[in-house]
Amino acid sequence: MKKIILSAVMLTSLAVAQQEVKETTEKSFIDRFHFKGDLRLRYESKEKTYFDGSEKNTYHNRYRLRLGLKADIIDGLQFEVGARSGNANPTSGNQTFKDDEALSEYFWDSLSLNVVALNYKFDNSTIKAGRAAYMMYRPIKSQLVWDNDISLDGLNYQYKDDSNIITFGINQTSFADASVSKDDVNLFLAQYVRTMKLENAKLNLGAGFYYYDGIKGNTPLYDSNKGSGMGNTMVTDENGALVFANDYHIAEGFAELKFKELLGMPFALAAGVVYNTAVSDKNFGYDVAFQIGKAKKINDWQVKYSYTELQEDATLGAHSDSDNFGGGTAAKGHAIRAKYKFDKHTYLAGSWFYSTRYASKDAKAGDTDYERVQLDAIIKF
Repeated sequence: MKKIILSAVMLTSLAVAQQEVKETTEKSFIDRFHFKGDLRLRYESKEKTYFDGSEKNTYHNRYRLRLGLKADIIDGLQFEVGARSGNANPTSGNQTFKDDEALSEYFWDSLSLNVVALNYKFDNSTIKAGRAAYMMYRPIKSQLVWDNDISLDGLNYQYKDDSNIITFGINQTSFADASVSKDDVNLFLAQYVRTMKLENAKLNLGAGFYYYDGIKGNTPLYDSNKGSGMGNTMVTDENGALVFANDYHIAEGFAELKFKELLGMPFALAAGVVYNTAVSDKNFGYDVAFQIGKAKKINDWQVKYSYTELQEDATLGAHSDSDNFGGGTAAKGHAIRAKYKFDKHTYLAGSWFYSTRYASKDAKAGDTDYERVQLDAIIKF
């Protein structure tokens, strides 16, 4: 698979080289570089109440730092690089402050590259080669299948116009910094979104298929979830190792209705379903949500509510929402997320999760009540 991806990258580079090179003379050298970043400070509580009445509660002060740079090479071609904290966790940049260590002792160690890619844009198309952020469309930023922070390693293509979004990709999780799986995992993805303009709204209808090759019989994929299936069904192999019991060939469908203004504010509602075609049991999930407001200008605010249920093997837990349920599958519950734009570069935000984790997720005899609160201050620069 690595040879396939490297060959595809080479072919992409050759195709780009054959394009007419048009110098962007109106830009100075420094204008070709685009920097961005953000720092998030977070207080977080996690409270678990098990079926027998016992509890496990944890409280953290955390930060997340993200840095990004895009460099214009020629017209349409960019080199992109990014780093974030979190010790190469694929679904989170969070780093907990340590009471017994100075920040300087672990700050730089927590940073890792999450983006190293070439982006080539032409007409309505974009090609990304290397390690880059996901390209799939997510209704109201749903994390039913894909966590906000996921990056993919491979070759991905997207066509986008006013009515259509078409996305294809060939990726391999083993290229990730934190990959620890004993065997390579290949990911083939495809998604189509159709946009229809209504009188007072916009309707997005979408479907996707995400084919993981190499999951069944493999060990957990990343160092951050080593020894855990993140809710997915696991078994012990002949060597005593914990391995996935099933494959993941995931079909997704969704609908999203977005009103530019309803009762004086932006409003959107969405519903999505996910179904693992590779297994016949515990393979379904869904998400319903609405959002009011949009924190774009100073003093703007937004609130999103969602209810999500994911059976154990509905999707790959290592790539789905890392906040809801404590991450992964095998749970159901409510999520409320709010954001307020305090000034030009600063946001205040909060998230509240009220969930039920299935007995299988915590290896208990009964379900677990799970509550999580996140209070954030975010600075963008």
